[in-house]
Amino acid sequence: MLGLLRPKQWLKNALVFGPLVFANAFDQPAKVVKALLCFLAMCLVSSATYTFNDLVDAERDRHHPRKRLRPVASGRVSGQSAAVFGLFLLVAGVAVAAAVNRPTLYLALLYLAFQAAYNLRVKQVPIADAFLIASGFVLRAVIGAAAIAVSISGWLLFCTGALALMFAFAKRRAEYVAQGEFRANSRESLEGYTKPTLDALFLLSAISSLVCYGIYSIESRTAHEHPGLILTTVIVAYAVCRYVMLVLGRDQGEEPESLLLRDPQIIACLVLFLLASLYAMKSPRLPLIEPGAVPIRSDR
Repeated sequence: MLGLLRPKQWLKNALVFGPLVFANAFDQPAKVVKALLCFLAMCLVSSATYTFNDLVDAERDRHHPRKRLRPVASGRVSGQSAAVFGLFLLVAGVAVAAAVNRPTLYLALLYLAFQAAYNLRVKQVPIADAFLIASGFVLRAVIGAAAIAVSISGWLLFCTGALALMFAFAKRRAEYVAQGEFRANSRESLEGYTKPTLDALFLLSAISSLVCYGIYSIESRTAHEHPGLILTTVIVAYAVCRYVMLVLGRDQGEEPESLLLRDPQIIACLVLFLLASLYAMKSPRLPLIEPGAVPIRSDR
């Protein structure tokens, strides 16, 4: 049952805390509680989708060298038990989301709709599968903002989406390389990709994420108020370059969450990024760093 939850995947749900940090609200107990409840809701809801995904893909997973060990595919958990467990997680997650506020509930239901579309059809369509995966990451950031009733920068959403596409294409690339000519047995969409295409899409997404975050760290409202945020761009750039090296140089990336949790350099980047962000949000304006240019507004 613990395997059905896929707790390593909960790292993705940490995105709901992004708005809490960048809205400089992490010292407000009420909003912290709402963010924590939002995180719990997304963990329950996402685990429910993983459970139903295991049920739908059980036969295909048995042809995969790693996924064949999943609880349902291996026979360690029966289909009926998994269905009941998944339904429990779904109801619990929706109930917690409703307890946060109405926008969080609606966005959680939208996330479930996207996941249902992905599991039933879209994951078989090249490119569309990666974009729907990315939409789940963007929704997590939006849900985090909705939970504490703050706005979120469009550039931050673009950056989140680009990073998510980078992870998605890295995952597809690793699967494509690892499974060779039998790749279509476990994932139909792999038949529509080629390795050069996946390399190009992966690099395009990585570059886009750096550009979007760089613009966010200079031109967003948060950056205008806290110009020290620009210091975090170096950490983000290093982490992305490190990830690119691991994916293209070592053919890793099939499990992004595992790679992020076991690579010492990326772990160090995550810790430094959090500390630098908190410092930038709480410190006065740093010397020699000017805020981004504020657009001139006209009354006309």
